[in-house]
Amino acid sequence: MSAEALPSGYVRSALGVVELVARDWAADALRDALRAHGSLHRWAGAQADREPLRGRDVAWATTLGASGALQVSTPVVVRHSRHGGLLAGLTGDVFVRPTRAPLELATAARLATGGVATPEVVAYTVHPVAGVFARSDVMTRRLPTGSDFPDAWRADASAGARAVIINAVAVLLRALSAVGAHHPDLNVKNVYVAGAGSSATAYVLDVDRVTFAAEADAAARNFARLARSIRKWNDNHSLGVGDDALVRLASLAWVDS
Repeated sequence: MSAEALPSGYVRSALGVVELVARDWAADALRDALRAHGSLHRWAGAQADREPLRGRDVAWATTLGASGALQVSTPVVVRHSRHGGLLAGLTGDVFVRPTRAPLELATAARLATGGVATPEVVAYTVHPVAGVFARSDVMTRRLPTGSDFPDAWRADASAGARAVIINAVAVLLRALSAVGAHHPDLNVKNVYVAGAGSSATAYVLDVDRVTFAAEADAAARNFARLARSIRKWNDNHSLGVGDDALVRLASLAWVDS
């Protein structure tokens, strides 16, 4: 098994050659799931309330039922990790051990401690393949009802609704910069908006590529990356985010436009 330190509240265990890292309150239930199905992704796909979520591969939204130390049911999403980019067809779902799952957990925990809204990693598994290679599944807590930035922006074209989205994204950008978090792939599909009005929250997704730098550097790079994605969606998908909205976002996020 891996030897890296875990964030507080997580435990590591092994079922044969499979390594499980999980929140302490979920560990017993997830060990049972692994024994019954062999992987978290297969377990999730076998649940009666499963809901497919499309991405690089099918992720399953389901419920981790209350049992033992798990006092309440927990909505979760389970995905089987896959590579993206030009080499995805070649590398598929095989990673160099220990895969990117431990980095995702460490980064998500660090972001959450710093006040950044991002999905909580409930658990991950590492399944050795051969030699230094392995596959992994990652379970996160399911976010409240919402949608990614493009769908949220299109859902209500009123000035008030769109101002709420800009404000929520600005809060997210400020939180990222406050902890020096640079997300090199901060695009409109990696920003998820839930809630409405004063309770609206923007969450950052796909955090396993996040690095940490100086606050000012992170702020400028995050805004530039997100603005570039917004402009690309304006050009290619008629998203309709005007320059006034981008200027407002820059102002609220405390970075120069």
